[in-house]
Amino acid sequence: MSNPDKKEGNLKTKLLHEVKAYWIYVAYLSLVFAAFTQYRRLILADVGIIYTDYGVAVIEALILAKVLMIGDMLHLGRGLEHKPLIFSTLLKTAIFTLFVSLFTFIEHAIKGLIKGEGALEGAMEFLGKGPYEVLAGGLVIFTAFIPLFALREVGRAMGGEGKLLALFFKRRDVQ
Repeated sequence: MSNPDKKEGNLKTKLLHEVKAYWIYVAYLSLVFAAFTQYRRLILADVGIIYTDYGVAVIEALILAKVLMIGDMLHLGRGLEHKPLIFSTLLKTAIFTLFVSLFTFIEHAIKGLIKGEGALEGAMEFLGKGPYEVLAGGLVIFTAFIPLFALREVGRAMGGEGKLLALFFKRRDVQ
C-alpha cells in the first residue's frame, strides 16, 4: 500500500471511529435526558402542569455529543490517566461538565446576538434561570457523565474501546 493510500485508509478508519463514537454518545445521552424529561413530566403532572418537551432531550443529546467530541479533540481531562481509574473518571466528569456549562453559556450569548439582543442579553437569559436551575442542569450533566467516563476509562485501561465493546456486544463462550 502506498503512502497516500495508507493515509486515506487511516482517514477512513478515523472518520468511522468518530462517527461511531458520536452516535454512541447520542444514544446514551438521549436515554439519560429522556429519563430526566419523563421525571420532570411526572413531577409537574402532580401539580397539574403538562410538560411534553421530549424532542429537547434528543436535540440536547445531539449537541452535547458534539461538545464531547470537541472536548476529546482538545484532550480535556487527560492529566490523571496514569492514576487509578476513579481519579481520571471523576476528573474527566468534572472537566467535561464545566466545559458543557461554558459551551451552554456561550450558546446563549450567540443566541442573543442572532436575536439582535446582544451577547450580554443572551448570557443574562441563561443566568436569569436562577442558581438552582443552573446547578440542577449541571448536576444532571455531571451524573450522566459519571458512567459514560467510567466506561471510557475502563475501555482505555483494557487497551482500547474495541475490547470493551466486544465484551458488551459480542457473543462469548460460557465456561
